[in-house]
Amino acid sequence: MWSRLTFGDELRAELGSPRRSRRLGSSPRSRVWRVELPGTPAVVKQIVDGPDADERYAREVAALRLAARADTPVVPALLATDPGERVLVLEHLDHRRPSSDWIVDYAAALARLHATARPEDAGVLPRWQGPNRADIDSFLRLAVSLQVPVTPGVSDELDALVNRLDRASGHALLHGDPCPGNDLHTATGIRFIDFEQASLGSGSMELAYLRIGFPTCWCVTSASEPLLERAERAYRTAWRTATGSETQYGLTDACTGWLIRGDALVERARRESKDHLARIPNRDWKWGTATARQRLVHRLGVVSEMTAGDASLSGVSRLTTGMRRRMLARWPALQPVPTKRP
Repeated sequence: MWSRLTFGDELRAELGSPRRSRRLGSSPRSRVWRVELPGTPAVVKQIVDGPDADERYAREVAALRLAARADTPVVPALLATDPGERVLVLEHLDHRRPSSDWIVDYAAALARLHATARPEDAGVLPRWQGPNRADIDSFLRLAVSLQVPVTPGVSDELDALVNRLDRASGHALLHGDPCPGNDLHTATGIRFIDFEQASLGSGSMELAYLRIGFPTCWCVTSASEPLLERAERAYRTAWRTATGSETQYGLTDACTGWLIRGDALVERARRESKDHLARIPNRDWKWGTATARQRLVHRLGVVSEMTAGDASLSGVSRLTTGMRRRMLARWPALQPVPTKRP
């Protein structure tokens, strides 16, 4: 639906009057335009009405201001804001087609983004929220529905996992939805956009996206092990350069946490609405580049491999191996998730 550009008098006084506005594609939660300002193109983004619109706007503004500290830019410059209309005016950047090994530069840029927050920024953004007991119960019910035995101790292992994730140290600036499409590959490096879900926490929760397959995203990709290792090294190196310290890793816990979250099988508008894992035995559905069952089989395989030999998650390793085998036997036509981003 067509809607007029929102650009009030205070923005005009600060930046000049926009010309040649063009509506761009965006999620239903925002409206975005490309405009010509005196001397420069820009992007105007307005967060639309909704029960959490004010919070999403505040998160995005706060995250962009924190991220602006980076020595090498990792976000577009924030040119001006209009809080009353929930409008941001941003530097316009030209996006280029990513290279085949794009996740390496992506991981380094993600580390630089994460490193812009400091301990004294506590309270500027909410803390990252992980899975909970309801997610554990739903995941174990799915195993039973698939006729995979849940051995004694698995529930306790997952409880301990959830507690570790809740206590995970770190004050990284987390994007909240670092998906293909929310990364602009420019001539001067990668910049991230759309920070409406930004939070503070452990950077491992978003570095895990590369292995677990971008769990909050429409676009799922599965990279080769050598490419993943290059990307994770690039992240560690960029973090060390930016902070002078080593990363607190925890990728196995992070990936397992994403696996048990049923809300990571549907787009944001459908989250927190029902038990999505409970739907898997009876129905598959497409979201973006993969179906729910494809996503789940990929995640089960990742966690099965990562937890092998991990004493704290030995029961989870056996369970995920069994669940993946059962799903592939029950639905033999399931294809692997894509290896390339669209």
